[in-house]
Amino acid sequence: MSPSPRRRRAVPLVLGAVAALLLATACSGGDGEPSPAPPSPPTSSAPSSPESAGALRITTEDFAFSPADPEVGPGEKITVVNKDSAAHTVTATDGDAFDTGSIAGGESGTFTAPSEAGRYAFVCTFHPNMTGTLIVR
Repeated sequence: MSPSPRRRRAVPLVLGAVAALLLATACSGGDGEPSPAPPSPPTSSAPSSPESAGALRITTEDFAFSPADPEVGPGEKITVVNKDSAAHTVTATDGDAFDTGSIAGGESGTFTAPSEAGRYAFVCTFHPNMTGTLIVR
């Protein structure tokens, strides 16, 4: 007596299911050790909470500062957000009034505005065509 057509169709399905189960078991590592958790994404020095009223944020994007001529009060904290892939700085051109140091692409940094009112030219030391003026009221 030959197997019924229904059984002939079921055999490949059962074999396929067994093969899939064996393949999944073989790919699971099988050493009994749990897989390590993936690394956490890097954090930046920018605050995670909304910025307080009056806090200044300078953005570097497409190799330009925005705003290019920001106005702040003396001693205010300024956050610099680098949206480019290249590193940037915000460095006073006259003296050592402020300098963020290198801010990697996608990261943020902060600096404090000078305590004396005035106009302070700044530049990205890596890209001298990126310039602006910090106006301290």
